[in-house]
Amino acid sequence: MGAPPKSEVPIISPKDLPDADGFLFGFPTRYGMMAAQFKSFLDATGGLWRTQSLAGKPAGIFISTGSQNGGQETTALTAITQLTHHGMLFVPIGYTFGAGMFEMNEPKGGSPYGSGTFAGDGTRMPSELELKQAFHQGKYTAEIVKKLKQ
Repeated sequence: MGAPPKSEVPIISPKDLPDADGFLFGFPTRYGMMAAQFKSFLDATGGLWRTQSLAGKPAGIFISTGSQNGGQETTALTAITQLTHHGMLFVPIGYTFGAGMFEMNEPKGGSPYGSGTFAGDGTRMPSELELKQAFHQGKYTAEIVKKLKQ
């Protein structure tokens, strides 16, 4: 027995958010809403909301659901309210992913609101197409952030 290995991904807290130029928030869906753990993280940003420390910062979202029709778009719409109260600028990917947005030969998560995947029972990994869409979203959002910083 032992502790799990330390993650290479840094853990941030709400106090770290004002230092960022922009955001891509990712979270799982629970019954058409963001998971309570991420909602709790955002609930801890009350001080930042009060001072509007995140106002004008671009932000996008990406989502994982347990199934197709698992609430990705509903979750995106409810998540946008969090960004709006902070005065953040929502950056959807729209249909900028091109033909990948219209792919019908395989299950694919995501929507014009942001990239996504279906986790199933936790054993399904994102498909190559879903990973390409996520990469596109990251690049697209970074370009928007860069333009706004000029």
